[in-house]
Amino acid sequence: MRLIYHPGAEVELVEAAKYYEFRVPSLGHEFLDAVDQAICGIQNDPERFRVVEADIRRQVLGRFPYSIFYRVLPGEIRILAFKHDARHPDYWRDRLGD
Repeated sequence: MRLIYHPGAEVELVEAAKYYEFRVPSLGHEFLDAVDQAICGIQNDPERFRVVEADIRRQVLGRFPYSIFYRVLPGEIRILAFKHDARHPDYWRDRLGD
């Protein structure tokens, strides 16, 4: 299944990794590893994670306070956001039409 990242999600991922790496050397890499594991879980069983609204699902990262919001479409998975748990819950909703 093809994986597509919303441009805003890509920016969030890079910024979070940079932030963690700045705070503690190698922590940014650990964050990216956790994201990679979560993405693999999504790809292996995209229907596994909880539906939060309509066809939007949420995968929570265990160690880091982030959630991955995604949509399963025919032949693809669209990653909509890498949301820090402290951010406003609806900030990324304008991405639903993309």
